[in-house]
Amino acid sequence: LWFFLLKKVFLYDKIAISDDFVSSSKLNIDVLDVKPSNILVNGRGEIKLCDFGVSGMLIDSMANSFVGTRSYMAPERLTGNYYNVQSDVWSFGLSLVEISVGRYPIPAPTASEFSIIFNIPEEEIEFPGGILPVAPSSTPSTPRTMAIFELLDYIVNEPPPVLPLKIFSDDFVDFVSKCVKKNPMERANLKILSNHSFYKIYSNSEDGGEFARFIREVTESSRMYLS
Repeated sequence: LWFFLLKKVFLYDKIAISDDFVSSSKLNIDVLDVKPSNILVNGRGEIKLCDFGVSGMLIDSMANSFVGTRSYMAPERLTGNYYNVQSDVWSFGLSLVEISVGRYPIPAPTASEFSIIFNIPEEEIEFPGGILPVAPSSTPSTPRTMAIFELLDYIVNEPPPVLPLKIFSDDFVDFVSKCVKKNPMERANLKILSNHSFYKIYSNSEDGGEFARFIREVTESSRMYLS
């Protein structure tokens, strides 16, 4: 199922999530809890962001509360600095990496791990700008489990996860990299994301695409099995 979704409907999936995120931001809703478990798919194949119970309407474009899921929080939130919608862009980017790789991306996946996940030679793994993620205490197949404070320290002080080229499109790799800049001043804002080539190419994808058809078929099969 994972590889079917990855190979067949990967782009539609990401754009549907991107469109929902952009819509929320335009309404000045600071989501605050963007993570894969809060991305739902209904029986019609429509992808929606949920758990707005912890969302807050931004006042003067600034939020001060310390809520949400810490493992998806932006570095500036973990260090107690002011944050705004830019912080949700980090959480959004981290979620896209997790959906793409199949695991929470902290510590960052290494070339060895990408080689195993996608069944390609490690020497063919290429990262943008020659960046080479390193996790010295991890094995290729089993990322090291971190204690919560160690994990939060990693998010604040270590490089963000990077997706490899060739496995993913250049546009998508660049889109994600702009979301997970550690410095919020360098991170993409709503205008940059909505004008990015990855978003613009697929932003008009219809909900009735291949992913939606697949979900409807699975739903119908389940109903027939249970009836």
